[in-house]
Order: sequence, then structure tokens, then C-alpha cells
Amino acid sequence: LPKEALPVLEASLALTQRYWSHDENGVLTGKCNLASCLDDLGRHDEGLVLKREVYARRVTTLGVSNEGTILVGSNIVVSLLRLEAWTAAREKLREQLPVARRSLGADHDLTLKLNYFLAYVLSGDPERTRDDLLKA
Repeated sequence: LPKEALPVLEASLALTQRYWSHDENGVLTGKCNLASCLDDLGRHDEGLVLKREVYARRVTTLGVSNEGTILVGSNIVVSLLRLEAWTAAREKLREQLPVARRSLGADHDLTLKLNYFLAYVLSGDPERTRDDLLKA
């Protein structure tokens, strides 16, 4: 179904941007939906571009500590992992984790998910240290 959904999502986003550009949340939601569809089609690089746009805008409007902003950041990590961009994923996780712990708490589902991703990235890194693994 993603193949059939793609033109519908693209048209929906174009209409939202044209007629309801003042509805920033609607535009960002449309971009997230399109990015998810692109991921489902294996077009992770294109989805990543949209996710980074959404993340940058959410940081500007809601701040880095907002749960929605952190969620979009974790979606960026997933795209980086699918693209096997291990260094970029590790850097993004090291940026996101302290914010998630501070804002959401160490036991929040999203914080735990980010911890899992960092452990996953580090487990395949031959240059990791014992301290890196313990921190994850």
C-alpha cells in the first residue's frame, strides 16, 4: 500500500502547504507521514531529509526538550541505522539521550528506546570502549 499512498500523501502535503501554510503542525505532520511512507518504500535517504526538516522546525518552535521533538530525533536515528550511517546515528544518539533523560526521565519509553539504539550501535563498533557500553 505505500506505493499507492505516496502520491496521495504528496498531494495532501502540497495542498496543506498551499492553503493551510499557517497550520504549521499540519504541515509538519504531513511531512512526517510522507517520510514514513518513503521509509516503507525503502527510500530512507529521502525520508531522512524530511525528518531533519521537521526536527529543525520543532527545535525552533517547541525546543529540544519537547517530547515530540525528541520523538522526531529518534526517527532520524532509525533512518540513519537503516542507511547504516553508524557514526551519524551514534552522534545523534549522544545528542538526544541527555535531553531525553533530563526532560522525560530515565524510565520513559522514549529514553529507553534511545538507550537501546545506542547499545545497538555500540555493539557493532570495534572502537567502542567498555565505558561507552556501560553508559549505554
